[in-house]
Amino acid sequence: MTYIPQHFRVSDEQTLQEFMRAYDFATVVSVSPDGLVASHVPVLVRPSGASLVIVGHMARANHHWRLMDGATPALVVFHGPHGYVSPTWYETAPAVPTWNYGVVHAHGLPRANEDDAFVRGVLEELVQRYEGDRPNRWRPESLPADFYDRMLRRIVAFEMSTTRLDGKFKLGQNRSLEDRRCTIAALENEGSREATWLAEFMRRRAGV
Repeated sequence: MTYIPQHFRVSDEQTLQEFMRAYDFATVVSVSPDGLVASHVPVLVRPSGASLVIVGHMARANHHWRLMDGATPALVVFHGPHGYVSPTWYETAPAVPTWNYGVVHAHGLPRANEDDAFVRGVLEELVQRYEGDRPNRWRPESLPADFYDRMLRRIVAFEMSTTRLDGKFKLGQNRSLEDRRCTIAALENEGSREATWLAEFMRRRAGV
């Protein structure tokens, strides 16, 4: 169960899906007889009828995929912008330090898929997503066919229909509008890429 105070809860399905697609390098967590197992993988987020499906792949040498039997629950965590917030940035006092962030937890029962055509399709869709319209972009067909086939045999795909999505955008919504504006200004003044991303996320999502 995810702890989400009402101030920070996000329930709008479109908002959650947009977040998952924007921050799609996810953490997949499963339970094994020996304890928790986690893998960090880029994923695709696809609509499928009335549900949502998360698709990805991992190394065959990573035994995590063997837990994906369609019956063992898993959690897929999508992390967005995040960063430290100093109480000195607020107009209102007293206050304490905190951390602002956005996250979505997707629950489901993933199933591994070793079918060659499925694995190839997942890999090529991921390549298309990240190579996109880059100049001189890399294409799988640029590889020798036998080398590509060997590489494909070293990965296993998976897919998971989501049974529940929990969204939490903790962006100072429990503080005054002026405190949120001051936080954004201070983050922008920090000058780091991470702080700038968080400031922009707050502008779009925290009613500032």
